[in-house]
Amino acid sequence: MTYVKRCPECGSVNLTYDDQKGEIVCNECGLIIEEKMVDTGQDAGGQFDKSEKKGRGGAPISMQKYDKGLTTNVGEISDIYKLEAGQTRKFLRLKKWQERVSTSIERNLRLAMAELRRVASFLSLPSVIRDEASRIYNYVLQRGLVRGRSMESVIAACIYAACRSYNIPRTLDEIAGASDVERKEIGRTYRFIVRKLKIKVTPSSPKDYISRFASILHLTPKSQNDALKILKKADIVELTSGRGPAGIAAAALYVASLLNDEKRTQREVADVAGITEVTIRNRYKELIDKLKLEDKIRSKVSPSDKNKEKKAG
Repeated sequence: MTYVKRCPECGSVNLTYDDQKGEIVCNECGLIIEEKMVDTGQDAGGQFDKSEKKGRGGAPISMQKYDKGLTTNVGEISDIYKLEAGQTRKFLRLKKWQERVSTSIERNLRLAMAELRRVASFLSLPSVIRDEASRIYNYVLQRGLVRGRSMESVIAACIYAACRSYNIPRTLDEIAGASDVERKEIGRTYRFIVRKLKIKVTPSSPKDYISRFASILHLTPKSQNDALKILKKADIVELTSGRGPAGIAAAALYVASLLNDEKRTQREVADVAGITEVTIRNRYKELIDKLKLEDKIRSKVSPSDKNKEKKAG
């Protein structure tokens, strides 16, 4: 299609209109003379390709829904009050048949996704973690790995695996508290899923817990930075090897709070990290001994804390 129009650059009238890009181009010098907004979507020009699997209509597909949001339900029980007289029995019959024709996998997913949303909401997890946990559970369910295990423990293990995959610091104790499943059961199921699905997860690092623990304890950014420096020195002397990341992170924050006169009790730090006071005292003693911090904090430690240190020693 040629337009009777001149190119402002070379004066040529040899112009071409590109239907795909919506541009008028000079064939002599290549100058784009005019650009027009063109909708190149599936329904451009009023045409819709029925062979395409996905259209523009409807809500986006979500892994957090048992049917990915594609199934049309008959309705909810609350809708029964909106029906006319004589329609109630028909509504209940249709709803019953919809339940009957659904497969066992669909029924399992319906309950599992509701449990996943509940636990993830309790832990304030982002949407990307919920989607990843849903995807892992779908794989587990399709391969028949749920058989013989409680749905709650598998959901908790999938959430923990998703957190580990995206380096979101959540401890087994936190997930156990949110899901009402024992910590050992979640850990056992998690190891089974990781082994069967061959999921690659990176080991937890103590520094991943610093910002969250410090935020809960209301510590200043300086204390957070000092805790990170302490962890870096502890890593150099191989003090973090073979120890729980949450425990060593909590101890580093406890030391940093003492150094910056933002004293927090060992009980407060232990409760935030989900560990015992004994673990805090042991990790604290190892840090001040190996990093030679005893002189710096001796004048800042309260008498009650000194007595606890003596008992721990």
